[in-house]
Amino acid sequence: QLQLVESGGGLVQPGGSLRLSCVVSGFTLDDSAIGWFRRAPGKEREGVSCISSKNWATNYEDSVKGRFTISRDNAKSTVYLQMNSLKPEDTAVYYCAAKRMRYCTLTSGEYDYWGQGTQVTVSS
Repeated sequence: QLQLVESGGGLVQPGGSLRLSCVVSGFTLDDSAIGWFRRAPGKEREGVSCISSKNWATNYEDSVKGRFTISRDNAKSTVYLQMNSLKPEDTAVYYCAAKRMRYCTLTSGEYDYWGQGTQVTVSS
């Protein structure tokens, strides 16, 4: 059974850090691109970051560049999103998603499989 499970969300103060994890099972991570997306209250879902299986190339949405870092450990079937210098506007439910293509994009419609999401709240 193909599954993606996110963890690592929580409540953090502005300027703080969190590391999200996405554990995949039921398919080979080696041939799959993984993306992180988020949906804030009252807003559309947006792409945050993604990592390709080919050369592990990465891509970031402009507002998180320099603050977020995506990485993957294929041996652990896990993709991480390190989030530093968090801002209140980063508050959202964060989802990881997989598509069975090597190159990633930040277009949610191109992804085939989705996790249930993890809540990130940035507030003082």
